[in-house]
Amino acid sequence: MPLFQTFIARSQTSRARFALTTLALAALLAACGPSGAPPAGGPGAGGGAPPPAEVGVVTVSTADVGLVTELPGRLEASRVAQVRARAAGILQRRLFAEGSSVKAGQVLFEIDDAPYKAALDSATASVAKAEANLMQASALAKRYEPLAAAKAVSQQELVAAQAAQKQAEADVAVTKAAAQTARINLNYASVTAPIAGSIGRALVTEGALVGQGEATPLAVVQQINPMYVNFTQSAGDVMKLRQALEAGKLKRASGNQAASVRLVLEDGSEYARAGRLLFSDLTVDATSGQITLRAEVPNPDGTLLPGLYVRVRVEQAQAGNAIVLPQQAVTRSTQGDTVMVVGADGKVKPRPVKVGGQQRNQWVILDGLQSGEQVMVDGFQKLRGDAPVKPVPWVAPGSKPAAPASAAASAATPAVPAASAASR
Repeated sequence: MPLFQTFIARSQTSRARFALTTLALAALLAACGPSGAPPAGGPGAGGGAPPPAEVGVVTVSTADVGLVTELPGRLEASRVAQVRARAAGILQRRLFAEGSSVKAGQVLFEIDDAPYKAALDSATASVAKAEANLMQASALAKRYEPLAAAKAVSQQELVAAQAAQKQAEADVAVTKAAAQTARINLNYASVTAPIAGSIGRALVTEGALVGQGEATPLAVVQQINPMYVNFTQSAGDVMKLRQALEAGKLKRASGNQAASVRLVLEDGSEYARAGRLLFSDLTVDATSGQITLRAEVPNPDGTLLPGLYVRVRVEQAQAGNAIVLPQQAVTRSTQGDTVMVVGADGKVKPRPVKVGGQQRNQWVILDGLQSGEQVMVDGFQKLRGDAPVKPVPWVAPGSKPAAPASAAASAATPAVPAASAASR
């Protein structure tokens, strides 16, 4: 038993000596190493601090930027005319294709015109009879003039003959007017298009009795080139815009010309042709507090249809020395609007800005930024406290970024074989 305890004690002593020897050798190696070598765990070691995170930025620049307002609107035909029957009778023929384009004055319907032809013939005969009476009365008055001068007839007989002549002239005028009325009624039997445009479906069919007591609607013609778009804007927004223009904070978008208008269709696409603002109403709707505006938009292809709901983008003013930023770069809240600016030291700091409006998918910044500053657009999830970042140009989704010079150089250099790299 004492021999076993002695063996245990000697083993513990040997371990203690080995540990002391190891510590002494480690201290000696540390003292003999190069003075410039980084300590273990330092930045040069494999487990050092990570490089700065790359974030997408845009470099801002100032310019005159149009303030575009997007408002709801509805399309309307520029001219609408109802085709009505002004002559009573049986509808005999329809002379157009429903949904086609018609010209002004084109015959669309024919109504039974036999009664109107008879009335015109009667009126024409009445004119001939009145002209014959006028001829007789004129001859009698002309014959009485020398006889009255020679005292062969009395002055009263001459006046009666001249009065009969005047009455015959009036009868001729009356019968001619009746004949003209009969001719007009006969023309009404052929119903024509009042304007050029697109005609819809026929509201009556052949064989129907029309124009009996009232002008029966037969069809509707709409002129859809150009089209009108009616839209509304808040009276408060209009007043703020006018105040800013009067104070000189904003400039009118197109000087004395009408403001440009763009339409956004239901599928989100923008209509290819621009319109122009015609007018804004002088009164405010008492129920909604809105002001009605109207614009004219060309529609030669018939793409736009009456009654279609659209979004109207109208440039009502321009802001001088303004900046446009992608919408995702601006954080909007009840406390205000802010952006993240990357400083010269690579650190990101929030900056309050003043947003003036929207231009497509961008915000118009009126105040808070200077030309040349870098605003962060992408990479917000990479921020780590106050750590610096590496700004890189932001590329909009869907566009192709330019190839960096380093990437192009590496692509041109032949690849090093794995065995050579390993040998190095």
